[in-house]
Amino acid sequence: MPCDPQILRNVPLFALLDDEEAAVLAGQVEIRNFAVRQRIYKMGDQSGRAYILVSGQVRVTTVDEDHQEVIVDEPSTGEFFGFASMLDQTPHQTNATALEPTVCIEMDRHDIAVLLERKPHAGMDMLAVLGRQFHGAQQLVRLRSMRNPNDVIEKEATLGERVADSVARFGGSWAFIITFLLVLVVYSAANIVLDRKAWDPYPFILLNLFLSMLAAIQAPVIMMSQNRQDTKDRLRGELDYDVNRRAESEIQGLARKLNLLDEKMGDIEDFLRGNQAPATSKMASTSTAAPVGNEANPSALRA
Repeated sequence: MPCDPQILRNVPLFALLDDEEAAVLAGQVEIRNFAVRQRIYKMGDQSGRAYILVSGQVRVTTVDEDHQEVIVDEPSTGEFFGFASMLDQTPHQTNATALEPTVCIEMDRHDIAVLLERKPHAGMDMLAVLGRQFHGAQQLVRLRSMRNPNDVIEKEATLGERVADSVARFGGSWAFIITFLLVLVVYSAANIVLDRKAWDPYPFILLNLFLSMLAAIQAPVIMMSQNRQDTKDRLRGELDYDVNRRAESEIQGLARKLNLLDEKMGDIEDFLRGNQAPATSKMASTSTAAPVGNEANPSALRA
């Protein structure tokens, strides 16, 4: 569906275009209508097209290594999405879905090239778009880094592992030490007071048996809990590594796109300088030729 030039006026990136430039760009881009829950593009799509939201609501998501859907962006009216993949000519790294009846402007790399040739300052607005995407990626990394490794481990913990943690937690507390000390004192005092009627007279052989059995059981339980703690530390390190790797990948990708855009802006500047040079030389030759003609015709000067 052809695009009305007036629609482009509501897009901040194209607000400075004159009527002729808006008409040229409107003849190249298209208006696309999407229904509720209709997919605009998906991960791996190589269409090489970007979109500008005109009306409606769009959600841009991706899937992390845990197969969880992560919301990357929810563009507002006049904002791009799918822009970086279009510039870099790579498959889309996200999914875009319309949450309600949505109208978008669809454009490709050639349309942007024509715009930059006619309006070089529009490149700064595009850099601003990339800057917002960069900040969005940073915010995404911060949110993903807030995952608690303890919660991840608790979801996969068995009943025996939970019991081991509880035993180790209680066995290493002051409550256990004080309670155990009171039990030993009461047990020893009772057997001493009962004398010959005591069930475990001094040197408390039965008590030593119980203590040995308790130590034999408690030691492997505590070791089991220590192994769980090692697992938590390892998982925490793996999560930190995943976050750092995602951050590095996003930063490198955005830096590559910014460098590519900078190169394109340089090509456009060279193109504009090349067009201005012939015009300047023509004006200079015209201004130089006028005095020569006057000197060659003195009567014209006297007149």
